[in-house]
Amino acid sequence: MISVVVPTYNERENLLELVERLDSVLKHTPYELIVIDDNSPDGTWGLAERLAERYPIKVIKRERRDGLASAVIRGFEEAEGDVLVVMDADLQHPPELIPKLVKKLKDADIVVASRYVEGGGVKGWSTFRKLVSKGATLLAKLFLTSVNDPMSGFFALKRSVIEGVRLEPKGYKILLEILVKGRYSKVAEVPYIFEARKEGRSKLGFAQYLDYLKHLIALLRFKGEFKRVAKFAAVGASGIIVNEGVLFALTEFAHLYYIISALLGIELSIVSNFMFNDLWTFKDRRSRTKFLVRLIKANSGYGAGVVINLAALFIFTEFFGIWYILSNLIAIFITFLWNLLISVGWIWRR
Repeated sequence: MISVVVPTYNERENLLELVERLDSVLKHTPYELIVIDDNSPDGTWGLAERLAERYPIKVIKRERRDGLASAVIRGFEEAEGDVLVVMDADLQHPPELIPKLVKKLKDADIVVASRYVEGGGVKGWSTFRKLVSKGATLLAKLFLTSVNDPMSGFFALKRSVIEGVRLEPKGYKILLEILVKGRYSKVAEVPYIFEARKEGRSKLGFAQYLDYLKHLIALLRFKGEFKRVAKFAAVGASGIIVNEGVLFALTEFAHLYYIISALLGIELSIVSNFMFNDLWTFKDRRSRTKFLVRLIKANSGYGAGVVINLAALFIFTEFFGIWYILSNLIAIFITFLWNLLISVGWIWRR
């Protein structure tokens, strides 16, 4: 049996069409639709109960709004099928794709409907939302998973993936929680177009973005990756000492122009940071490439960071009148994130 889990909150305008389309594609397959509603003011749960008289629907009404991810987990608990499908009720996830997702489960344990593989995409998003989505996806891919769309809310999985697994997601991103904690060996991705919402309003807002960051940190701790970030920061701190020390010594005692001193200090700190990160922070990822290749990658990858560092140093010193040592410290913090992304995503990639 296929159990389709759909969390709802104020989706009355979309529910009837969703149910009809879902029944149309699954009517020749044993299935159940589990609607978990957080006491919607628009009476979504009431409509679902009436539709349950004609369709195989199980309605779970929760007395308070407790988040999408927890609703999905409740749906998993109520589901009777060996195949679980998760999707939204707002018709942005096409029910017609479900048979394809389920078919793919013959060769995989989890199948993700992906916006970020060839053939996938989104419609009706603002530039800001696209940037936020890409940024969130990048962070997850760098540290937690190799799946192209770990933020997807539309996916299918075998029940065995979550059996005995303690899921504790925050906010909306239940798939990311499953990808990190689940019991599986293979993930497949199927492209789809994320459609614009037909009725109702999106529930995404600042609170959901904050929940994602909290969730990301929790998963980093679970995977031990938070320690890696802390190690990277510690190595970066040692690099600051090297960088600032060389800058000060060459400028004050060798009387070199401070930009030249900074350039030499940056190069020495790059080599120093690379050695410590290679031996300590990323020692478990060294087998992919040879030492010299990694060193060349470090110098070339951090090249953009060097440009940013020198530009910031010059601007803060010449235009804002800040002491060059302090200006350089500010520039170092500006380039920290870039260097972290280059290190995790390229030099010592997963």
